[in-house]
This record gives sequence, C-alpha cells and structure tokens, in this order.
Amino acid sequence: MNRPTDFEEFASTQYAALLRTAYLLTQNRATAEDLVQATLAKCWLSWKRVSNDNPMPYVRRTMLNTYTSWWRRRWNAEYPTDELPHVEDPGGHHAVDTRTDLDEALRRLPKRMRAVIVLRFYEDLTETETARVLGCSVGTVKSQTSRALAKLRIDPHLLDWRESDLPREEQT
Repeated sequence: MNRPTDFEEFASTQYAALLRTAYLLTQNRATAEDLVQATLAKCWLSWKRVSNDNPMPYVRRTMLNTYTSWWRRRWNAEYPTDELPHVEDPGGHHAVDTRTDLDEALRRLPKRMRAVIVLRFYEDLTETETARVLGCSVGTVKSQTSRALAKLRIDPHLLDWRESDLPREEQT
C-alpha cells in the first residue's frame, strides 16, 4: 500500500506553505496543523489521480473543502491551554503589533471572506484561480473581496494603527 515517493516529496517541500494557508484560514496554530494533516491524508489516498505537474490547486481545494466542512459542522477543536496573556514589549516593535492587529481583523471576517482574502493576497492567486479553488464564480470572488476589504478598511483596530502612523499635523 505504498504511495509514490513524489507525495512524500510534495508534502515535505510544501508543508510550510500549506501550514501558512491553514493558519490564515483558522487563525490557530494547532487547528492549522490539524487541517494540514487532514488535507494531506485525504490527498494521499487519491494521489495516483492527483499526481501531475502541479498538484497544488487540488491540494488547496481539498484544504478549503475540509476547512469548510469543519465550520459547517461547527467543529471545535480542543485547546489544552488558555490563551497566554498579552505582555507589552518595552521595545515597542510596531511591526509585530501591526501584524497582530491585521491577524485579529482577518479573524473577525466571515470565513468565506477570509478564505478569499487569504487566497488572493496571501497565496497570490488570481481571481480565476481563487474562484476555481472555492468552487464559485469570478464575480463572487470579486464581490467577496470588495466586501472583505471594505470591512478591513473600517476595522477600528486597523484604523487606530493607521492613524498613529500619520504625522501629527495630519491627525485630526
């Protein structure tokens, strides 16, 4: 019951990229690891059919289908510990704070919009590729992207750090 070694090569070389996508979708490291594991397990079973020059679209689609089925079933993972308290860094690393705020704003988006933003801007897929992965029309991708970006533009936490980046005379 051995599968071709190209699956092992694919899994080992693409794991980090898949984990990044899964984290952006789930916003939780442990859940992202579970999602990647479930995705790779499903792909391994059908790898003979998948194996071609570029299996990544199939794997992405499998990941999104798995993710979608989890939140449709209201799947909740078990978390062994509570969230650690936020500790202010006296050095004030603004870039890290900005990334955290952006992650939080992304987490507040509805799951479908989050998936579109992750695929379009983090995975750098075209509208057509994103539509193919999500199984919807290009028009749906465009409207979901527009709505998601509009929500991000008015997110209060993102407004706070954008205004703090402005020179003092521009803040009014």
